Amino acid sequence: MKLSGKDPHKIRLQVFLSHSGVCSRRQAMTIIQSGRVSVNGQKECEPSRSVDPAQDKVSVDGKVVESKAYQYILLNKPKEYVCTKAEFEGEKSVLELLPKDLQHLSPVGRLDKDTEGLLLLTNDGDLAHRLTHPKFEVAKTYYVCVYGILKPEHQKELESGVMIEGEKTSPAKITAVNPYADRTKTEFKMTIHEGKKRQIRLMMAAVGHKVVYLKRLSQGPLQLGNLKTGEWRTLTKEEVKVLL
Repeated sequence: MKLSGKDPHKIRLQVFLSHSGVCSRRQAMTIIQSGRVSVNGQKECEPSRSVDPAQDKVSVDGKVVESKAYQYILLNKPKEYVCTKAEFEGEKSVLELLPKDLQHLSPVGRLDKDTEGLLLLTNDGDLAHRLTHPKFEVAKTYYVCVYGILKPEHQKELESGVMIEGEKTSPAKITAVNPYADRTKTEFKMTIHEGKKRQIRLMMAAVGHKVVYLKRLSQGPLQLGNLKTGEWRTLTKEEVKVLL
C-alpha cells in the first residue's frame, strides 16, 4: 500500500461513518448513496468523499455524528511476554509495557510468548478485523531461525502450503535464506497471509525443523523498523491513513 499524498487528516466518508459506530462499511455505502448523509449542511452521496473528522460536520438523517477517538500503538514485543492480561503469578503481559491510560487497548494478531516483534494495539475493532481476518489476506513477514539446513525441497513445500492440524496452509514466501557456516542453523524471512495459532512453528515442524528464534518484522504496511525491544510508539497520521 502506498501513501496517497493527500491530507493525512482526512478519511473517506464511508470510513468515517464506520469508525464512528454508525454502521458497517458496507451499510455506510448504502446510507450515503441513498442521500441520508450531509457534510457541512450539504447532501453528500459519494462514499469516497474526503472529510476531516476534526473540522467537518457530518450528519445522518439530520443527526450529527460524533467522531470516536481511536488510538493506535506499535510495540516491539519482547520474548516471555503474553499478549493477554497476566493471569498467573510471575506472568508478564505486553500491557505492562504501556502507560495506564493505554492498557485498555487490544492486540491485533497475537504473538505467542516466545515470539518477538511488531505488535499493533488499538481500540479500533473494525481495523483489527480487517488486519486479522483471513479473507483480507494481510501479509505478515517474520525473521525466522531454525535448527539445521533448510533444504530447497522443504522451502518448496512451505511455498506450496503444508498440512498443519488437518488443514493445508496458504503458500508462504521465503526469502534471504542464509545457512550458518557451521550448518547448525538457517535464518530466513518468511511471509504468510494467515494467522493461525503458532502457525510458523507448526509449518516448520511439518518439514522437520524446530524454530530457534521468531520475530515479526511487518504486518501489512506497518514496519517494525528500528524500534527497540520493549519500546512502543504511536502510529503517525500517515500510517493510520494507509491502514484505513
